[in-house]
Amino acid sequence: MARIFIDGEAGTTGLQIRQRLEKRSDLELLVIGESERKDRAARAEMLNMADVAILCLPDGAARESVSLIRNGTTRVIDASTAFRVAEDWVYGFAEMDEVQADRIRGAVRVANPGCYPQGPILFLRTLIRAGLLPADYPFSINAISGYSGGGRRMIEDFAAKGDSASPYFPYGLDFHHKHVPEMVVNGTLEQAPLFQPAVGNYAQGMMTLVPLHLDHLEKKVSGADIHGAMGEHLARIANSHVELAGLNEMAGPEDLNPQALNGTDRMRLHVFADEERRQALLVAIYDNLGKGSSGAAVQNLDLMLGRT
Repeated sequence: MARIFIDGEAGTTGLQIRQRLEKRSDLELLVIGESERKDRAARAEMLNMADVAILCLPDGAARESVSLIRNGTTRVIDASTAFRVAEDWVYGFAEMDEVQADRIRGAVRVANPGCYPQGPILFLRTLIRAGLLPADYPFSINAISGYSGGGRRMIEDFAAKGDSASPYFPYGLDFHHKHVPEMVVNGTLEQAPLFQPAVGNYAQGMMTLVPLHLDHLEKKVSGADIHGAMGEHLARIANSHVELAGLNEMAGPEDLNPQALNGTDRMRLHVFADEERRQALLVAIYDNLGKGSSGAAVQNLDLMLGRT
């Protein structure tokens, strides 16, 4: 029975992970008393007792927790941005590459991916590797998430305002959003994309969108080429949590509802294209608390423990 310690279980991501894991009979959850959550010695003891420590902390606190691990046995999944582009950490997005799940299985340190980057990374990395998109293309990425992705303060703010809260609140308008570095590195981009995230007045659920002007590409690329490359990539991924809708497939507005996959750990990709106008739109829908954070952490944990 693997021993798991969630450092920072009181936050949104930590609570979701604990709720998932406490129902399982194959794991032992190590629990620290509420009064000891900020006690460095108590946390160090738990971290060094664990087979896997899951860190759900701000960046600085996550770095401190890693420094407290003195043994050679505790493996780590970190949900902060502290290590997502660190060379000695494995990026915990199993579907982004056909070898990534094996890398996660063998890793001692896994950086859980950010919620926003996963859809864009999967599209852009795959299509660049397939030779359909150039790595130096000036990509734009638009996205909307439920307010649960903003942490306790944002959750409380939206809950207090209720229906009077803004239905669509764009932010990160200084263009230095914390998720951009992992998009560049793991998306294999040669320049930072123009990333414009927004928060909607609903609790959870996410949609990311990447528009493309196909005539601005170096080679002639069709929507069918893009869709085919994504299908070929996903066919190579065992136990994938990602599905691909048909080209230009949309049964109704509910298909492009950012809340459509809430309560699941799935991601659905859509490719829309107009050959006459030479335009395309790449859309990913997933739960920002499922595949976007807590679900991704549990998926990575199961890979590390050999459960999948």
